[in-house]
Amino acid sequence: MMGVRERDYELIDDRRSVVSLRNGAAGDEVNCLTLAGLGVPEPMGQQAYEDQLAARAASTLGEGWTVRRAVIRSMRSPLPGTARMPARVLTTSGAAVRRMAGAALYPRRGLVHRLDLRVPPAPGAEVVTVHDAVSWRFPDEAVPPLAAVAEVQRARAVVCPSQFTAGELAQLLGVRDPVVIPNGVAPECFSARQLGDRELAAVGVRRPFVLHVGGCGLRKNLSSLATAWEEVRSACPETALVLVGPADRRRTALFAPLAGTVLTGRVSPELRTRLMASAAAVVVPSVYEGFGLPAVEAMAAGAPVVAARRSSLPEVCGDSALLVEPTPGSLALGLVDLLRSPTAAAELAERGRARASDYSWDVSAAAHAELWRRTAR
Repeated sequence: MMGVRERDYELIDDRRSVVSLRNGAAGDEVNCLTLAGLGVPEPMGQQAYEDQLAARAASTLGEGWTVRRAVIRSMRSPLPGTARMPARVLTTSGAAVRRMAGAALYPRRGLVHRLDLRVPPAPGAEVVTVHDAVSWRFPDEAVPPLAAVAEVQRARAVVCPSQFTAGELAQLLGVRDPVVIPNGVAPECFSARQLGDRELAAVGVRRPFVLHVGGCGLRKNLSSLATAWEEVRSACPETALVLVGPADRRRTALFAPLAGTVLTGRVSPELRTRLMASAAAVVVPSVYEGFGLPAVEAMAAGAPVVAARRSSLPEVCGDSALLVEPTPGSLALGLVDLLRSPTAAAELAERGRARASDYSWDVSAAAHAELWRRTAR
């Protein structure tokens, strides 16, 4: 098989996992669920989904089920996990090689839920989660495996987080009847405390400020936000723009030259949530989101949200965010209106918190468990 050897898929971290996942001695239960994802150096929204689901899977399914987690990384990756395989298997290998990898990785029986398209397919029953179709829409996003579309089409069930994404998968990938299960919001978002002035100063921030949290891909529309910020700063010169996210040359080039901007880099989840709770507004200018978890987390934390009227954001935010066109002028107008009207901002924040309470990881896990039971039959 193109030089693929069994040792390429050695599970190295837990010798019990070697028995259960490769040889089947303890992994042949019919009611066995394997949650399969990738180890990544910089966790984002997808990893929040994976972690929250994995934390609840066993208790939600109840007695009679065995739940395992397979975290795969490349042969030289320093990241923790349960399995290693060559990077080419996760990216460029063809269907036959990926099937062989999956046969070596998973139990011979039971159900596999692939949480990332780069993970090899299961030889038997499987569910696949597809968070969005950005890989097929935007040239700067990660290229999916060559066999990804055919693998998704063969899955027993395909999960996505919004009706918008369901439509994308039907149109672009030919997926029939995708199952929509919205993401949840971590409980700590609702209880997030505002940061004191000294705590803000420690990260170079002062009130009032607008907050953006997320990546820097083209779909995040940061160039429009940068242009909009000059108008916002002119109208509200006392307000700062704080940008939270992993270091990125593009974000630095766009915002470092602008007055009143603070680039914090990556921060802890707790600090990120408390920054949301402390912000005068959180802005989500993206032209494409599969769900838009930062918008919902910000609403849960009590921040008024200005979001683009695009993709899944209107569906997820409803009338509990100020929805605007993703143009510099509309983004600036929306932000200035909120910054100049504390009463309107407070009312929007209250609606946002109520809306965010509709999104629960417990509810999401229960819907996944129902699908796992039905799919495993």
